Amino acid sequence: MEQISKRAQDIIISCDTIVGYTKYIELIQPLLEGKTVISTGMTQEVRRVEKAIQAAMTGKSCAIVSSGDPGIYAMAGLVFEMCLNKGIHLVQQKNVRQTEPENTLVIEVAPGIPALSSGAALLGAPLMHDFAVISLSDLLTSWDVIEKRLEAAAMADFVIVIYNPKSKKRNWQLEKAQQIILKHRSGETPVGLATNIMRDGESVKIIELKNLHMADINMLTTVFVGNSHTAAHHGFMITPRGYANKYQLS
Repeated sequence: MEQISKRAQDIIISCDTIVGYTKYIELIQPLLEGKTVISTGMTQEVRRVEKAIQAAMTGKSCAIVSSGDPGIYAMAGLVFEMCLNKGIHLVQQKNVRQTEPENTLVIEVAPGIPALSSGAALLGAPLMHDFAVISLSDLLTSWDVIEKRLEAAAMADFVIVIYNPKSKKRNWQLEKAQQIILKHRSGETPVGLATNIMRDGESVKIIELKNLHMADINMLTTVFVGNSHTAAHHGFMITPRGYANKYQLS
């Protein structure tokens, strides 16, 4: 619970109705007493947003919960898309005027703590220089597009954060990503694996890029592939920002 931002907690406590993926709802049970709770399973994001919009349009205060940050591979974008497609007028609380159209919803996106931030903290300092974040899920984005992004990020020597690396049904994409990155990076490049970040069963380890295809990885793992300057040191992963090129550090 301490990994939920204060603003997000305040919103959940203040709302009448809470909507979310079943597993995420379970994580915030202490905040849900006396509230209407709507939960659905995986891949039912559209249904969840539909239910939330229906509740909000009847005058109820409603919160949609996400893991990490709602604006990073989560629900905020879908809420905006569906509201706009329905012709619903959206306004931020601070911008509400005395008169608004009848079909108006006041909306707020509360910042959270994404896996790329919490996972990086567990690993040390892997994101101290430019980085790219790429999801390997091809459910909503074609694999051709994902491959191009991997190729571009690897060629540009970005640290690469990989979301949704592997599932039971999608079990080949990570190895393909490894092969693409290896064309531009040494096999000894450090790779950080953070699983169940800040939850029960948390696991953090650092391996070499050449061994990535053999690692125990699932959908709860966030993968951090270092750039050409990233180093592993006593269980930490460090990407230099470039201070040593400008200052005397010793």
